[in-house]
Amino acid sequence: MSRTIVDVHILHTVPPSNLNRDDTGAPKTAVYGGVRRARVSSQAWKRATRKAFESLLDPSELGVRTKKVAAALAERISALEPSLARETALAAAAEAVHAATGAKIEPPKRKSADAAKGGADAPAPESSYLMFLSARQFDALAVLALEGIKGSGDIKAFFKNRDNKARAREAAVTRHSVDIALFGRMVADSSDINVDAAAQVAHAISVHAVENETDYFTAVDDRNEGDGESGAGMIGTVDFNSATLYRYAALDIDALSRNLGQGLRDDEPVTDPVRRAVEAFIKGFAASVPTGKINTFGNQTLPDAVVVKLRTSRPVNFVGAFETPVRADEDGGHLAKACAALAAYVPNVEHAYGVEKDTHTWVVRVGPGTEPLADLGTAVTLPELTDAVGAAVAARLEQRG
Repeated sequence: MSRTIVDVHILHTVPPSNLNRDDTGAPKTAVYGGVRRARVSSQAWKRATRKAFESLLDPSELGVRTKKVAAALAERISALEPSLARETALAAAAEAVHAATGAKIEPPKRKSADAAKGGADAPAPESSYLMFLSARQFDALAVLALEGIKGSGDIKAFFKNRDNKARAREAAVTRHSVDIALFGRMVADSSDINVDAAAQVAHAISVHAVENETDYFTAVDDRNEGDGESGAGMIGTVDFNSATLYRYAALDIDALSRNLGQGLRDDEPVTDPVRRAVEAFIKGFAASVPTGKINTFGNQTLPDAVVVKLRTSRPVNFVGAFETPVRADEDGGHLAKACAALAAYVPNVEHAYGVEKDTHTWVVRVGPGTEPLADLGTAVTLPELTDAVGAAVAARLEQRG
């Protein structure tokens, strides 16, 4: 059976910036094709994409990834029963999350000690690692926890009951949010409730060689006026680079469909959740930028070109087009040569592997430098692209039934 794969290829030029720092504060780099490149980790761009979802999707379709999972669930329990004491809601939330995921939910030791010293309330219990639950999973667990509170009142005994524990685990494995379905979930204590990601995101790398640079800066003390203290109030350095990045991501539509399940409402087509997720991912991934040092550099650029392919076989990353680094010509600039390299590489690969006839391509591009990409596919704007890919994906799912 053929698969349904969506590939996203982006050329994105960013000015001096520090999108994604390493442990020394310098922009991340990687060696590819024997030369050092600028690099932005996949984790950084996944988070930027997830943050973009907040303006693209209803909150009910999103999840929360946090150690403060008990506090988040307690808020929902208290919203259902406002008369509950904070401690009761937190205790019930902790037991519900433990029953659902197997994770220990305990007050953090350092915060507890500090609270005890200062005479403050005990902190809310937390998990030892980030937990990723959808809004609908939080809601289901809140209803179940409240049932336990209103029952015998012994919340521990309620969730030790085999049937109730099974209900808690069922709540954690159904009705996944779009972000969990796309990016997956790992629960260290219960691998059976892990979710395999439907999206693959590559580390973005520059199409050309890059060396990090350092900005030495000074800041003036506004109160130094005529008192003989004319020096800087502080000095420092910040590392940066600028790059034309090749960005790549792939969506396994079949995996996404399995993760999201059927339609959320009886009156909507069963393909609607997948279509909305695909459209949100393409728009969010294309238009987002990691926020590292963004107030310092203001690197709010949009991609120069977005190429999306709908395939029936495996995903294909075209980073090989840049294994030989692009060199700026005498007038400067890497974008035009990067577009030419990509435009030459793509048909060669697809012809060699016999996949061009089963692939549909759309191209969003800006400016004359991207002209070489025009022949790769149908010219569209980003809104037209998301609509077209969403409709094509939904049509393929409907054909399969």
